[in-house]
Amino acid sequence: MTLKENDKAPDFSLKNQDGKTVSLKDLEGKQVVLYFYPKDLTPGCTTEACDFNANLAAIRKKGAVVLGVSFDDEKKHLQFIKKHGLEFDLLVDNAKETAKKYGVYQLKKFMGKEYMGIVRTTFVIGHDGKIRKIFPQVQVDGHVGEVLAAL
Repeated sequence: MTLKENDKAPDFSLKNQDGKTVSLKDLEGKQVVLYFYPKDLTPGCTTEACDFNANLAAIRKKGAVVLGVSFDDEKKHLQFIKKHGLEFDLLVDNAKETAKKYGVYQLKKFMGKEYMGIVRTTFVIGHDGKIRKIFPQVQVDGHVGEVLAAL
């Protein structure tokens, strides 16, 4: 299944870094910036998370919340948050179900090897639960500015 803009965003219920369940349906009425990233504490993922964090006030001013999703566990997410002072939730998708629902669990190639993993992608979900904007295969530099423009 390939999601498109204006499709209803698939619901999810995932644990955050504190073990608390976060569901899309619980955020109804808010805009959600849902970004999928490969791995905590890696260069590109750190840059992306820190950019979102640095622009969090502007994002919140537009009535949006930011949620990061990767396959890392709660402990690794908490370490990432503490190390970089992140002020938004990171969600654990260790069963890969949400990544599959959103179509971001794909075949990747790195240094001549093929493997399945998260393709860095951001979804802007509107107040009505519909996908307003999809940023596939995100290039980290300048990405948060694009997201802000889409809110």
